[in-house]
Amino acid sequence: MKKVLLVCTVQINRFDKSMAGILTPKKLAIKVFICLVTLVIVMSLCALVGSQKISLKKVLAGPAHAPAQNIDYEIFVGIRLPRVILAALVGAALACSGAVLQAILRNPLADPYILGISSGAGLGAIIAVLSGATWSFWAGSPIAAFAFAGALLTVWLVWCIGHFAGKSQVTSLLLAGVVVNAFFSAVIMFLISIARSSQVYSTIFWLMGNIIEKDLPVLWISTGCILVGIFSLFSISYKLNILTFGPEEAKGLGVNPAKIRMIAFGSAAFITAIAVSLSGLIGFVGLIVPHAVRLVLGPDHRQLLPISAIIGGAFLVAADTLARVIVAPAQLPVGVITAIVGGPFFLILLTKYSRKVSWLR
Repeated sequence: MKKVLLVCTVQINRFDKSMAGILTPKKLAIKVFICLVTLVIVMSLCALVGSQKISLKKVLAGPAHAPAQNIDYEIFVGIRLPRVILAALVGAALACSGAVLQAILRNPLADPYILGISSGAGLGAIIAVLSGATWSFWAGSPIAAFAFAGALLTVWLVWCIGHFAGKSQVTSLLLAGVVVNAFFSAVIMFLISIARSSQVYSTIFWLMGNIIEKDLPVLWISTGCILVGIFSLFSISYKLNILTFGPEEAKGLGVNPAKIRMIAFGSAAFITAIAVSLSGLIGFVGLIVPHAVRLVLGPDHRQLLPISAIIGGAFLVAADTLARVIVAPAQLPVGVITAIVGGPFFLILLTKYSRKVSWLR
């Protein structure tokens, strides 16, 4: 009993030295506010950029009596602004999910797709294309609806396998995700190989990630779902800090690892499924953005989660804008841009800040 109390005391002191006195609510609010202002500036500037030049003066003039009298305003409000908002939502969901999965799996290489979410969504999209479905439910597209269902079903399958596979749930989840991802990827390649050429092109383009304009009701619903998921993750951010010490230490500090892990895993998977259903498979956001924020600001999840969401949104907005203009009037898949730009950027951050980062262990 004395030994257990001693271990708990040591861990509490260790946690207090790592966290207490470093981040106050005032400091957190200031950091979040600065990041939000940056996000708004990035979104505003990117909404003005495109293959068709528009005038800021005409945009600020507001709508005209007839739509044709102020084309710049109609382009800005009706086309570019919804797309920029969608990119920010998807980037926020992927980045926040990546930060959470890296915490609960205690694996710095974890991202929203390591558990097979990408392959599940991709398989759902392939099935939608090959079945010739024309009805729409989510995001106005049967591909999005099938992708959303495939992502959630894959998450449920991985969770069940990981829960019953062995004593170490973290290891079991990782192994289950790798196996399911490999199996579903093989099925996807098989289905693509037997599909017609027109079906293959549309599916591969979706698999590479693609931000396209959505209707306002879709944006509002997506915004509400993603914000609720991010808020639920932020509400357990303090317990995620404790969870990084390990399950035994977390229990000694009064935290139920299984419960926190289930809440975090479910919320992260849900917002990832929504993001994937809206934009296809966009890599690197969930991996490099949380690491970049952690390398610069530290590992405290109370600031890591909200700031990763904001920076992830800004990063994907900028990447999507670059994808729209770099080969205009054609467009590149935004997933290509995130991989090309994100890789070198992360290596620069890693080289510069690697000595400052800690995983609280």
